Amino acid sequence: MVGETEIATWLISRRDEISSVMAQRLGPAAPGPAAPETEVLRRFRSFAAAALRRGDLATPALDGLRANERRVSALLAAWSDAAAEVAGERGEDVRGALDPLVVRFRTSMRSTGRSRRARGAPRAARRAVMAAIDRVADAFLAVDAETGRIVDANPAAGALLGVARDALLEVDALSFVSGSEHGSWWTQLDAMTEGAEPVRFPATLQDKNGAQIPVECSATRFTPRGRTLALILARPL
Repeated sequence: MVGETEIATWLISRRDEISSVMAQRLGPAAPGPAAPETEVLRRFRSFAAAALRRGDLATPALDGLRANERRVSALLAAWSDAAAEVAGERGEDVRGALDPLVVRFRTSMRSTGRSRRARGAPRAARRAVMAAIDRVADAFLAVDAETGRIVDANPAAGALLGVARDALLEVDALSFVSGSEHGSWWTQLDAMTEGAEPVRFPATLQDKNGAQIPVECSATRFTPRGRTLALILARPL
């Protein structure tokens, strides 16, 4: 890995190992084989290898991608960190080569998203709460009551679960709930779709490594644009 061409070849040859390390870092927040983010990461790897071989920052191929931009940014950072870890003593060389490519890819995705919105395509879901929730000490999760997927989270939730906040977006919330409590969680989510009364309940979350975290939860119903969200605050006991 002396120059950028060598780094490009190395990235392709070690892509499976890099993806495995990233999955270990993210735990349940890692994208599955059929997830749209997996296709984004594949496009990024191809873009990065080609850019390093050519020595220029060409526009990446983004046609057809519909992944959450915030989650993609977190996953690109996680993939870059994993590549640096796999590279060992050459990690800083790899990171230095990848950083401008990550920025270029993110910028292109953001510009493409703005273009879609300008043409009248559906907007991505807005953040579920005001930015002030980011300063709340308790873990906050906005969960789609119909699908169980995480729509928003705060930094405290990321710290509690051991995953970058934005990497939690669009992940099944039950991936971070003790298996024995999945039924009771669905009961609470169903309650959010049927009534507006806040609820409190004890629960056991688990971080990316499976460590159990007893918490006290409070959940409130929120219905932006006809979509029912459960706004959950989880306080460790």
